[in-house]
Amino acid sequence: MDYIGKSVIRKDALDKVTGEAKYTNDFQEAGTLHANLLISPYAHANIVSIDFSEVWKIPGIKAVLGDEPYPLVGEEIKDRSPIAYKRVRYHGEPVAVVVAETPIIAKRGVDAIKVSYEPLPVVNSPREAFQQDAPLLHEDMESYEKQERVYPIPNTNIANLNKIRKGNIEQGFMESDVVAEFTISFHPSDHAAMETRCAIAEIRPDGTVIFTTSSQAPFALKKLMKWYFGIEPGRVIVKTPIVGGAYGGKASIQLEVIAYLASKATGGRPVKLFNTREEDMITSPVHIGLDATVKLGATRDGMLKAAEIQYLFDGGAYSDKAVDISRAGAVDCTGPYRIDHVWCNCYCMYTNHPYASAYRGYGHSEVLFAFERTMDVLAEKLSMDPLDLRYKNAILPGDTTPTQVLLDSSRVGNLPLCIKRLKELMKWGEGQINEMDGGKIRVKGACCIWKTSTFDPDATSGVILTFNPDGSINLMSGVVEIGTGTKTVLAQILAERMKIDINMIHVKMLVDTQTVPEHWKTVGSRGTFMAGRAVLAAANDAIRQLKDRAACILRAPAEDLQVGYGKVYVADNPDFSIDIKDLAYGYTFPNGNTIGGQIIVSGNYTIPHMTYIDPETGKGDPGPEWTVGAQGMEVELDTRNYTYKILKAYSVIDIGKVLNEKAALGQVMGAMSMGIAFGGRETFVFDDYGRVLNPQLRTYRPLHYGEQPEYIIEFVETPHLAAPYGARGAGEHGLLGMPAALGNCLSSALGVQLNKLPLVPEQLWRISNEVNQ
Repeated sequence: MDYIGKSVIRKDALDKVTGEAKYTNDFQEAGTLHANLLISPYAHANIVSIDFSEVWKIPGIKAVLGDEPYPLVGEEIKDRSPIAYKRVRYHGEPVAVVVAETPIIAKRGVDAIKVSYEPLPVVNSPREAFQQDAPLLHEDMESYEKQERVYPIPNTNIANLNKIRKGNIEQGFMESDVVAEFTISFHPSDHAAMETRCAIAEIRPDGTVIFTTSSQAPFALKKLMKWYFGIEPGRVIVKTPIVGGAYGGKASIQLEVIAYLASKATGGRPVKLFNTREEDMITSPVHIGLDATVKLGATRDGMLKAAEIQYLFDGGAYSDKAVDISRAGAVDCTGPYRIDHVWCNCYCMYTNHPYASAYRGYGHSEVLFAFERTMDVLAEKLSMDPLDLRYKNAILPGDTTPTQVLLDSSRVGNLPLCIKRLKELMKWGEGQINEMDGGKIRVKGACCIWKTSTFDPDATSGVILTFNPDGSINLMSGVVEIGTGTKTVLAQILAERMKIDINMIHVKMLVDTQTVPEHWKTVGSRGTFMAGRAVLAAANDAIRQLKDRAACILRAPAEDLQVGYGKVYVADNPDFSIDIKDLAYGYTFPNGNTIGGQIIVSGNYTIPHMTYIDPETGKGDPGPEWTVGAQGMEVELDTRNYTYKILKAYSVIDIGKVLNEKAALGQVMGAMSMGIAFGGRETFVFDDYGRVLNPQLRTYRPLHYGEQPEYIIEFVETPHLAAPYGARGAGEHGLLGMPAALGNCLSSALGVQLNKLPLVPEQLWRISNEVNQ
């Protein structure tokens, strides 16, 4: 093939490296006002009073919002006021908004607001929230409007419960000779995208609402504005330029609603709301936390028989996307293993923490940390090599998932081959632990991963192709370019199908919901799959039209013609041909007769045969395929002070088909880096009052320069037959097992079972001392 599998330079590369690329905050029209947020210093409190009188004395103030009831919002449950009213439920929650002529005046206005609070008891973890005597964060839960297939439990802090019931759990444990049970926990953390969130809203005189926003879900915003405010989707236009990193954090709708309310308060003028880094970390949605207990049963020879699981997701103060994240965690609750008897309760809990958005992996890295750590605990009990245990139980074609989907090789790939190759790369047979001089230990740890994407069954993706007079093609898709290079891959797919020079394909990066077709959301490693199928459908239509036109001119049946290399030609006699550029805008005969006009084609794709999951059993077909893989890590630990250095990180992933080699390697490597930071560095530190103590990059700890290990990445290719050229999603999968691999590594080195993230030296020291006392 000419382009599939090749390392094609990204279409947005030049603009980004030269600084020409425009992000949301770079857009500034004359007359734009600026909004600034007053955020709560408390995690849970009643708002006793708000005094705006001093604000209005400042010249340049145009509006002040707050201290009034606004329509409730939320993606699955309407449980959140865009601006807190009467009560705040997390540290950083917006309490008031000041709109002014400049950002500086808006900040002065915020500083002039006087608020009196009455602190309330704080729920500081999902396990606390689960207790029967826990303070209720939403006493009026029954009154909230919600979407279908959301299952809150009134008079509790449970925003949603998804159940998985496969086989007979009692029978599974009766068939088990060895049982391993393990409990883990970790706090919420941040996405730390380079670009902080930004939204601009304007209400035109005819009522049309125009947004420019750094969103992963511009088309979802159109629909949610109807649910929130009754505005018809045709009256909402959303523009999304290139996004400077998102990782799921920009899939939630938050600043857009506040900017809309601010515009409404100022007579429809455009209002920009741009997060500071601190606001982006705690005011806007965060990476979800988790408390979990996993209990596994196996025979003496290591065959898994039963899995009993409780996942308590830390959805934070409001449910928003956490409901769907907990559902995704339930769907793939066991990891990529054949287990006949599964019982899982997956809860989305209300706490007094910042509320959660999607995070790269969408619940999977979280549940895999719990499950894969328990797999190592089980291996130790069985006195069995941990990778041999995984190989023996690896899910295969013919097995079923926790939601009882019967798999074939197209949908699940080849996990045993991934494990086998990982063993070879890591030289696993040479031993897991190697003691060195000076109290240092080199140790290896590993895990397995899998993930499907729990899309809405009616999620759609469309593409429009328009031809230019020179035979080049404009490609328009609703996929948001968030750094994944998806639109470059779409150009590769089109170039391959049309056999056209990829430089003749012009990709529109800016998404404008009025002019580009819908792509449901740019999430879940589904952009290439769905939009790629839409590209192929559009390309096939373009080829048909080109053949039909050329058949009249070349006087040959359309079925005898081929399209490629800038021409339409007779298959068995390529000398009889016509240039595509002479057909793209119609063809004019010497006498002036003309046939056709500009070729404009479209393609659309919706995943077939997907179903909702049953509320009582979890049975259902939630996704198109499962990407599987095996990951590992090699660490050097200093047992004297519990510091460690990650030397090598490994990923072997069944990607189906590599479309762009360097892009795929970059995506997996970047995801692995995020996973290492999540497992070993990044977390919010909460005090007893639920306040985040480290909401700045000075104290919140991503990986720093020089801390990156050597990344060793390989791909297995078992084609997914429904996907463009067989490719599986892989944008998230490098992250999924890194926390678990790190935990397994360090647990082996220390001889203790580590159960909390992040695995900082202090954590290792504390747990080791607790065990050894």
